[in-house]
Amino acid sequence: MTFLGNTTLAWITAIVMLLGGFLAIQIFKKIIIYQLKKLSGRTATSIDDFLVTTIEKSVVPLFYVAAFYFSLNALTFPAAVGRAIHVAFLFAFTFFLLGIITAIIRQFLFSFIHKQTNSETKEKQAKGLLIIINIIIWVLGIVFLIDNLGYDVTTLITGLGIGGIAIALAAQTILGDLFSYFIIFFDRPFEIGDFIIVNDKMGTVEYVGIKTTRLRTLGGEQLVCSNTYLTNAQVHNYKRMEQRRIIFQLGVVYQTSAEQLKKIPEIVKAIILSKESVRFDRAHFSGFGNSSLDFEFVYYVESADFNFYMDRQQEIYLDIFTAFEREKIEFAYPTQTVFVNPAAVSDAAPVLEV
Repeated sequence: MTFLGNTTLAWITAIVMLLGGFLAIQIFKKIIIYQLKKLSGRTATSIDDFLVTTIEKSVVPLFYVAAFYFSLNALTFPAAVGRAIHVAFLFAFTFFLLGIITAIIRQFLFSFIHKQTNSETKEKQAKGLLIIINIIIWVLGIVFLIDNLGYDVTTLITGLGIGGIAIALAAQTILGDLFSYFIIFFDRPFEIGDFIIVNDKMGTVEYVGIKTTRLRTLGGEQLVCSNTYLTNAQVHNYKRMEQRRIIFQLGVVYQTSAEQLKKIPEIVKAIILSKESVRFDRAHFSGFGNSSLDFEFVYYVESADFNFYMDRQQEIYLDIFTAFEREKIEFAYPTQTVFVNPAAVSDAAPVLEV
């Protein structure tokens, strides 16, 4: 007896192969995967958990597709039907295989990021890179599929190459931003959460995309900069600053006595040393100005926080003002003193008013 061009024995063989495949897959899931889950739960690493999850979500469905395909191969079909079955199997095989490859790359990338500091922000930054990698993998997978379907991919690859050159010439700015994104990701001149200053622009990095980077400025608005602009400019990254070096000058009037001038460096030094998380460096009488006697002072604030630095600077300035007031030392400001010779005035010609 024949049915759809196949004998009863061929149908029985196909059904037995299909049921046997399903039974083997169920045994594999119930015993092997179950034991693997128990073992992975006892370990501290996440690699074994990833492998078990990948097998369960991608490899097992591929086993089901293979069971269907090989059981149908036991039967004889018309050429068109057999071709359709073969194409469907290749599509399913390529889909699950590419899913496994992308999952492995994703796991490798994020496991590398987790070992570094500030990993959560770096994961957000890596999403753009992951999209590019997935696109490349899927394009290569489709080319592989077309080649296995019996088509000549040489012409396709040549066309992609020529088209790629044309696209590259037409979208130089976009590709420049894309390569700049890779530079930012791997070289890490700044990361999400860093406060940076680029030329006359400043703000906190909120997002690093494939083409643009977005900053939140001190005014509250969002500033969007191209990646090429950021990689070509000099970036001041204040988030990575461990301490601030502060230089300030002050001037006193020329009528200040020599004894008072000697006291000024010691007064300022004592004030700076009295502050918490502030390290004194130097204090010097630096020069004779046009209208003042100038002093220069240097100290370090052992914190990158801007508000902390401003608080300490305010305390130091207020204490200096109080100490100078107590010692009767006058601050200088731009003035000009005219000395008149009385003898010269008496000999001068009288001034006539009209």
